[in-house]
Amino acid sequence: MIITKTPFRMSFFGGGTDMPEFFNEHGGSVISTTFDKYCYVTARHLPRFFEYRNELVYSRIERVGDPSEFEHPAVRNAMEMLDMREVRVAYEADLPARSGLGTSSSFAVGMLNAFHCMKGTYASKERLAKEAIRLERELCAEAGGWQDQVAAAYGGLNRIDFADGSFAVRPVVMPNERKRELEASLMLFFTGFTRFSSEVQRANGAADRTVRLKEMLAMVPEAEAALTDKSKPLSEFGRLLDHAWKLKRGTGPKVSTDAIDALYERGRGAGALGGKLLGAGGGGFLLFYAEPDARDSVREAMDGLLHIPFAFEKDGASVVYCDAGDYDLGQEE
Repeated sequence: MIITKTPFRMSFFGGGTDMPEFFNEHGGSVISTTFDKYCYVTARHLPRFFEYRNELVYSRIERVGDPSEFEHPAVRNAMEMLDMREVRVAYEADLPARSGLGTSSSFAVGMLNAFHCMKGTYASKERLAKEAIRLERELCAEAGGWQDQVAAAYGGLNRIDFADGSFAVRPVVMPNERKRELEASLMLFFTGFTRFSSEVQRANGAADRTVRLKEMLAMVPEAEAALTDKSKPLSEFGRLLDHAWKLKRGTGPKVSTDAIDALYERGRGAGALGGKLLGAGGGGFLLFYAEPDARDSVREAMDGLLHIPFAFEKDGASVVYCDAGDYDLGQEE
């Protein structure tokens, strides 16, 4: 049996510039972090005691003879890509899917990590990220960018740059005290709305977003400086979040809704310096930056929404248990 643990991510700046159609022409860059909420993938060989030969357990149960019969596109394509068969795969998570935290990419990374372990091969973080990008964007033909797969594989608070069909990961280096202050100033609330990121991306893709995406890209170095330059107050990061969210709202009709706009303004009115809806848009988790004297007011203003305490994490994709065992996959008699 193999058990993998893969973190979810929150993206602060540059979302949308990680789309190949944008960054291959203009370059792209995001600042994001992973945090201590995870998805867990359990995988093991399935003995030949059953009529079905492969089993998948997530929000439903699929039992099939051949992996090509799986309805779940990521599992079906991953098993074909890595030549997996006679496998049982189970998925669990700390937070709901389709909520703007890169959950599908975390699952893709965690599943690929488990499959490599079962085959007795080592997969580096770079390899996991690249294979997850290929799996979701090419084999499953899902619209979206590259940042989620990279963040889930590498972990940590990073600036991720994209250009010429490739990416580079650079940690954002901050004094521990300043990083703890940032962590304590971020407040996460679940709006209760969920959606498929790829559907939002397709809907937003019809809009001419290039000008705004260029503005969002130009904000990334400024935001990085707000984190790393000790001469700057960290509150500048919160104010930049507000500006970035206003830019993002103009990149497509499905980024926000009237209900989400009202929630955001309620948080700002309670003292939050800035914030954003995480993910492609349309629903999920709402993030605020609030200084100590405003946090109680923001929490009260979000009454009725679930507040999710969290901490940053730095490990990225990991294997928490590995015992692949021996199992004969030769031809049946």
